[in-house]
Amino acid sequence: MKTDKLDHPLTIIRAQVPALIELSSSGAIINMMRILLIEDNRRLSTSLKLSLVDDGYAVDTAFDGVEGQELAEMTPYDVIILDIMLPKRDGYEVCRELRRQRINTPILMLTARDAVEDRVKGLDSGADDYLVKPFAISELLARLRALLRRESTDKTGVITVADLTIDPATHDVFKAGKPIDLTAKEYSLLEYLLRNPNRLITREMAQNHVWSYDYDGASNVVDVYIRRLRRKVDEPFDVKLIETVRGVGYRIRKPAE
Repeated sequence: MKTDKLDHPLTIIRAQVPALIELSSSGAIINMMRILLIEDNRRLSTSLKLSLVDDGYAVDTAFDGVEGQELAEMTPYDVIILDIMLPKRDGYEVCRELRRQRINTPILMLTARDAVEDRVKGLDSGADDYLVKPFAISELLARLRALLRRESTDKTGVITVADLTIDPATHDVFKAGKPIDLTAKEYSLLEYLLRNPNRLITREMAQNHVWSYDYDGASNVVDVYIRRLRRKVDEPFDVKLIETVRGVGYRIRKPAE
C-alpha cells in the first residue's frame, strides 16, 4: 500500500478527550474503528500504536490503569487493548470495573504470563481475548479483526456496496472487479464510509475517526482525501457512490436494489 505526505504516523501523545458519540442525521449510531491501548511500556506502546495507525485504526493511549479506565469510561471505543501488569491499577481490576459499569467494549488482554490460570483469570474478569507476549503484530491485528467481526452481520469481514468491495484483512479494494490502489489513509476513510452506507459523515467525524484526536494538520484534509477517492473509485466507473452533502460532509449513497 502506498504512503504519501499526509499519511505520516501521528504524534504519540496522551489523549485527553471528551466523550464522543457520533450520530447520523437520522439519529443512528455511526460505526467507529477507534482503539484504546493501555500499556505502561512506552516503547512497546509507541511501536503498537504506529503499527495500528499504519493499519488504518485511530488509537488513543494510556500508560496506567487509572488513566486507561477514565478514558474507557468517557469515550466509546471499538476495542480496548489492555495490559495486565499496570501501575496504579492492574488490568484485571480495570476490566472488572468496566464490566461492572456495563461497558461492553471488546477487551483484548496482553500479558507476559502464559500460565493457564492467568488466562482463565483474565477471561473471567471480563476480557474477550488474551494474547501472550511476545507476539507477532500480524496475530494482534488478526485478533482485533476477529473481535470486530463479532459485531458484524458479515462474519467474513468483507464489505460490499454496489460494485465496490473492500477486505479489511488485506486492504484489497475492487471496483467493478478491478483492483484499486489506495494509500493507508485513503483506505481508512473509504472503509469508514462503507461501514456506514447512506449515513451522513461530517468532516469532523471523519477527521476524528481517521486522523485521531491529536491530528494537527491541514483543516481541509477530509476534502483532500475525498477528492482523491473520487478520482480512484468513482470517476473511472459508471456507478458513482460518494455523495457530497454541501456544507456538512459526505456519504456513500447505496444504489436502490
